[in-house]
Amino acid sequence: MLNIAVLVSGGGTNLQALLDAQDRGELGIGRISLVVASKPGVYALERAAKAGVPALTIARKNYPDIDTYCDAMLSAMREKHIGLVVLAGFLSILNEKFIEAFPNQIINVHPSLIPSFCGKGYYGLKVHEAALRRGVKVTGATVHFVNAEPDGGPIIFQKAVEVLPGDTPEVLQKRVMEQAEWLLLPRAVALFCKGWLRVEENGTVIIEEVKGCHERDS
Repeated sequence: MLNIAVLVSGGGTNLQALLDAQDRGELGIGRISLVVASKPGVYALERAAKAGVPALTIARKNYPDIDTYCDAMLSAMREKHIGLVVLAGFLSILNEKFIEAFPNQIINVHPSLIPSFCGKGYYGLKVHEAALRRGVKVTGATVHFVNAEPDGGPIIFQKAVEVLPGDTPEVLQKRVMEQAEWLLLPRAVALFCKGWLRVEENGTVIIEEVKGCHERDS
């Protein structure tokens, strides 16, 4: 079994998409063994409880700096023997020590087509606000491995989503989640659990085998 930790900071809709995929048997040997929230009282913790998944809160505000915070996070991962970390709307930064402990074993979902509207300061509704200000006609979501550069890791999947006249950030956010994030993230996690993802030296992600479904959402 491959133990998966899902890190959250809010409502946990992407966590729910992963839990639903697990219930459908799509994650193979993968099992969501831990949910960690960066803030107390977020709804994602209720989703974990309903699914019977162990959860805890490691609040960033309780630690004096990023290094002590990430040490606490790393200890929680090691205690559960985590083999894959998934950032599902997780808004705290992880330091290099944490990232190096999980080389190409941390997957993030970002609500834009990287390299557009990404990096430091681009998260949540801020991404969609920026897209609407720029007047883009197409946005989307990206699932990628995590490295030391914010939103700069090897890209696994991307999916475009149309921007429609009259969109608000909230409306666009919901469409991107429904049409891209909730589809791509479980698929990437499933492929990882099956051992079908490989990162080349140049940072390109190779899908070893997808049984005829490759490029459907890429």
